Amino acid sequence: MVDFIYFFKRRYWQIRNVFRWLPVIWNQFDFDYVYSIRAFRFQLEKTANFMESDKSHTMNAKMRASKIRTAIRLMDKVYAEEYALAYFEEIERLYGKHEWFFDKDGSYVVKWDKAYSDDELGDIEIHRNKLMLECREKQARAHKLLWEYIEHNIQTWWD
Repeated sequence: MVDFIYFFKRRYWQIRNVFRWLPVIWNQFDFDYVYSIRAFRFQLEKTANFMESDKSHTMNAKMRASKIRTAIRLMDKVYAEEYALAYFEEIERLYGKHEWFFDKDGSYVVKWDKAYSDDELGDIEIHRNKLMLECREKQARAHKLLWEYIEHNIQTWWD
């Protein structure tokens, strides 16, 4: 009798799981690794939710869920390229609002709200390039830290 009840509970859980995954699968594409990251993030979120629930039996489940949530937060920052794009805010803080685009001939153009001389624009471009490189390095460090953190902790993320 117990096996019979378990059979139906298991089928219910499997069907519910398919419906939970449908939006992730529906929006999945094969041309970019970011879709794999989104699927992994979704699974981590599900694992953290389970660890925080009353269904978890593992000691320190809440602490493990907290570590998973830390990985998810870092993953969100890394794959939104938060660190790589931080130089935009710094440039706007120092030099004012601007927009950049490609001209009809394919040239990169920056339009500033303030008027700058050619010398000032050259100095701004040098500073922008320097900040951009620093932010790219910070982004690379964050990416590396994320995967080192996951590698260090992932084998404890089970119930």
